[in-house]
Amino acid sequence: MQHWPILSILIWLPIVGGALALMLGARRAQSARWLALAVAVATFALSIQLLTGFDYYTAGMQFAERREWIPAYDIQYHLGADGISVALIVLTTLTTALVLIGAWTSIEKRVNQYVAAFLFLEGLMIGVFAAIDSILFYVFFEGMLIPMFIIIGVWGGPRRVYASLKFFLYTFLGSVFMLIGLIYLYLKAGSWQLPDLYVLPLDAKEQMWLFFAFLVAFAVKVPMFPVHTWLPDAHVEAPTGGSVILAAIMLKIGGYGFLRFNLPIVPDASHEFAWLVIALSLIAVVYIGLVAMVQDDMKKLIAYSSISHMGFVTLGIFIAFMLVRDAGNPEAARLGLQGAMVQMISHGFISGAMFSCVGVLYDRMHSRMIKDYGGVVNTMPWFAAFFVFFGMANSGLPGTSGFVGEFMVILSSFQAHPMLAFTAATTLILGAAYTLWLVKRVVFGEIGNAHVAELEDINPREWIVLSAFAAGVLLLGLWPKPLTDLMEPAIAQIASQLAASKL
Repeated sequence: MQHWPILSILIWLPIVGGALALMLGARRAQSARWLALAVAVATFALSIQLLTGFDYYTAGMQFAERREWIPAYDIQYHLGADGISVALIVLTTLTTALVLIGAWTSIEKRVNQYVAAFLFLEGLMIGVFAAIDSILFYVFFEGMLIPMFIIIGVWGGPRRVYASLKFFLYTFLGSVFMLIGLIYLYLKAGSWQLPDLYVLPLDAKEQMWLFFAFLVAFAVKVPMFPVHTWLPDAHVEAPTGGSVILAAIMLKIGGYGFLRFNLPIVPDASHEFAWLVIALSLIAVVYIGLVAMVQDDMKKLIAYSSISHMGFVTLGIFIAFMLVRDAGNPEAARLGLQGAMVQMISHGFISGAMFSCVGVLYDRMHSRMIKDYGGVVNTMPWFAAFFVFFGMANSGLPGTSGFVGEFMVILSSFQAHPMLAFTAATTLILGAAYTLWLVKRVVFGEIGNAHVAELEDINPREWIVLSAFAAGVLLLGLWPKPLTDLMEPAIAQIASQLAASKL
């Protein structure tokens, strides 16, 4: 176990690095790039210490730090990480480093502010995954909206102001309900600390109101149907780096919130309304998959694909209630929770890779429209190989990470009810349909555009980014055991909390 405050270092190193990048000024763009990259790589290297120093047999929070912050209200700077937090923190640090490498030449205006925004965002997202004090969680949860709002609003596309405002209002208004719920819990428990809230007795009515307060906050973040409409606009207008972070990390915070708040704090209400979340998840999987099929913008198609795939996360989380309480099958419940978490990490790699691929094409052609491409394989064979591979992973091909999480969730769903599994499994057909149709129209066929004939294949910098994502997709697809071993004690503890009624 580490004796130095590694979680604080991981949170504040990028934030301090971002402040230094801002101080460099707009004219020293190259210096800002190198500084940001050095900070991001150092943060990633430090985050590996979480894996090497982690006790894989303990369910509790490790690397704990606790200091008084606002003593008058007993608000503490309280950090800790279990296997779920560690997996998401490492994904965050890796993705941020890759985003900064990917945007090396594509961003030319206000470069120091751009890289600073990503470093601030990285520190705040790590804070979300490490916070044990619920108000500290809320501060990080809200704080990370600001850098992403700026990234979309300043470096985005033609409708960037509309998209950034929509993103901010949806996610901010949703989290106001969470704040009201947290204040109520504090007045009842006299504590903001999550472990204290987990054991707080609550009656059925209290649990119901709290469940919906948390549901609104986290459903917007995932995003779940029908509060998903901000995501396609945000993705289409965001710069490539913004889209990658939004899809790979920020959407996961909704699923993480369900695991940290809804399930342990209001287990009875979560069981009572699990059918609602399961129904909304299946609508996302099927209906949003159909919506993805008719898109003519590559980014919008991948954005809808993200919503569909994230439906598996919420399905895996809430199907566990049916399995533990109704079917009396805790093993299947753990499988569903594990599947949801594997799907979160897998989707981070695949969606990050898909948006990076669109960014590679956009940097060359300045178009995201599918009709403007065709025959890219003839001029960019290495890029085409990566794009096809990530397309296969997005379709859920066995051997890639896209298969593992979905298969685990479908397997646990089948043990709850075969029709749930059948409906969820349609994503394998729909996902293959829209993804392979995208790949066919962009990569294969005759060159349909004179500009495509002039394209150059990926450069070494793009090679690094796409290879790192490909390695993650392949490693998790062929050997998911290290990830499941890392998260198993925490998953088992959550499954036991589902079974315990507060009534």
